[in-house]
Amino acid sequence: MIRLALWSVALAAVVVVLSPAREVSAGIPTDQLKGAIDRVVKTLEDPALKGEGKLPERRRAIRKVADDIFDFTEISRRALARHWQGLSEKQRDEFVGLFADLLERSYISKIELYGGEKIVYANERVDGDVATVGTKIITKNGTDVPVDYRMAKRGPRWLVYDVNIEGVSLVSNYRTQFNKIIQTASYDELVHKLKNKQDELVSDDKKPAKK
Repeated sequence: MIRLALWSVALAAVVVVLSPAREVSAGIPTDQLKGAIDRVVKTLEDPALKGEGKLPERRRAIRKVADDIFDFTEISRRALARHWQGLSEKQRDEFVGLFADLLERSYISKIELYGGEKIVYANERVDGDVATVGTKIITKNGTDVPVDYRMAKRGPRWLVYDVNIEGVSLVSNYRTQFNKIIQTASYDELVHKLKNKQDELVSDDKKPAKK
């Protein structure tokens, strides 16, 4: 089964900041990443969106932030690597939709469990149209978790196309998993697994929240 836990941690790391962040120096990529964080924090703290009855609205608002800061097409292209080239436009659109939906559903379900962590913006490196925003997540027990966001310029905006947690690239992690499934079975089998996982998450969304 395709594991989404690692991606959940990385995506949630964008918005775990429920207390003020410190920074060394900020450029446009960092500013836009922080802007996404601010929007999610505002959503989580909005009294009008609190409570189980507001869950659908709250999650839609958070998902909008994910859509605005992550380049899911680029993430999908890199995760499939050479297999991407052989896909038709229709197949690419289907894959991006499935992969993005799974990542977002997993991300949104985890994000509401976080609170109290801090993020430190350690550095920003820009090389033409690509950049890396280096951060550290400071957990409640004081542990530092380095998280680097790799971003690419798309017009006036900078979008995340990979997240590196403690030296582990999430795109590379999925590339390995996807390639193994395609090589041992087929691309159609990969899509089948993604759809099954999507159905599981949709079913979980409909279950009453645990008290």
